[in-house]
Amino acid sequence: MKFNYQARSKTGEIQTGMVEASNREAAFSVLKAHGLYVTALEQTTAIPFYAQKLKAIERVNKKDIVLFSRQASIMFKSNVPIIESFRAIAKQTRKSVFREKILKITTEIEGGTSLSKALSLYPKLFTPFYISMVKSGEASGKLSDVFLYLADYLEREHEFRGKIKGAMIYPIFILLVFIGVVALIMVYVIPQLSEVLKGTGQELPLVTRIVIAVSGFLEKQWWVMLIVLLGLIIGLFRFARSKTGKKFFDRNLIRLPVLGNFLKKLYLGRCALNLSTLISGGVPISQALQITGEVVNNDLYKEILIETRDEVKKGETISSVLEKYPSLIFPLFYQMITVGEKTGSLDSSLMNVVEFYQRDVDASLDNFIRLLEPVFIIILGGVVAGLMGAVLMPLYSIGIM
Repeated sequence: MKFNYQARSKTGEIQTGMVEASNREAAFSVLKAHGLYVTALEQTTAIPFYAQKLKAIERVNKKDIVLFSRQASIMFKSNVPIIESFRAIAKQTRKSVFREKILKITTEIEGGTSLSKALSLYPKLFTPFYISMVKSGEASGKLSDVFLYLADYLEREHEFRGKIKGAMIYPIFILLVFIGVVALIMVYVIPQLSEVLKGTGQELPLVTRIVIAVSGFLEKQWWVMLIVLLGLIIGLFRFARSKTGKKFFDRNLIRLPVLGNFLKKLYLGRCALNLSTLISGGVPISQALQITGEVVNNDLYKEILIETRDEVKKGETISSVLEKYPSLIFPLFYQMITVGEKTGSLDSSLMNVVEFYQRDVDASLDNFIRLLEPVFIIILGGVVAGLMGAVLMPLYSIGIM
């Protein structure tokens, strides 16, 4: 059950908010334990079933976290207390699911919990990277700057992911057209031509017999193929999300000729951005390496970063570990790390790497998409020509056409 309350703190300050408890007495006890003297307590009204469905559909996305971070930065810069800041942000938040979470975070802070610990109650919204940055802001007293860093960082990540998704729309469209054209030929065109071929009474080539047999199967049992195809897609997605599948794809996709280099630049850019942001925020290097390993999203690079963390704790430099992996760590990344360590400006050196790889990844992505276009067209043309050739060649051989 949820209760709206009004209470006074030990200093006499009036506070309002929402508390969740099993009953009214339990709600009083919770508020009293937080040092509040309750002046009003009312149970919240039940939410209509249609509103509950809409609430279930609501999803907190990256844009919501970016806006939350930017609003928090502005509030803290204006010296507004954390509790008042979060209440004001909650009022302006349109999504009820996110609003409730912000209010619960506010309640935790009112009870004496630190901001970073309160945020860590929602790991799906706030990553280890996010929490560590907030911890550094609490320690240094620069929460405004930290939340501004986080907003900029999340915006960069969101924009880049959006760019990749947008760039993949055209290849996916071509692939769907390809599947549609092949299905149309196999289900409608070839069955009509096969009747003509059967009427000739001649011995058909093996390729032609295979094409006609597949066409006949698809015409009568197309639903079987659809179930098999959906099963393969679902199975592939589940395998990719499992630990074994993720490790398999992380280790093998990076070895592909064109895609491999693109992914390496992507992961190195992500490593540089995370490390630079964490180090500039005052997070110790060993902890920054640990957090970056958790958010880099590739097992190979995670292993390298964890090994680097362990060696740094022993007194080794980052560059001395990265030097052992020339196939995964490009010279530019290694050299800029070395320069940053020698000059004591590791965070700014890494930001130079970020800017370089962002431009390079953007260019590589454009080139990759341009390459996919003719490749898909050639494959589509080749398959269509092969199917039609397998059926039409026997007709030409007996002079029907």
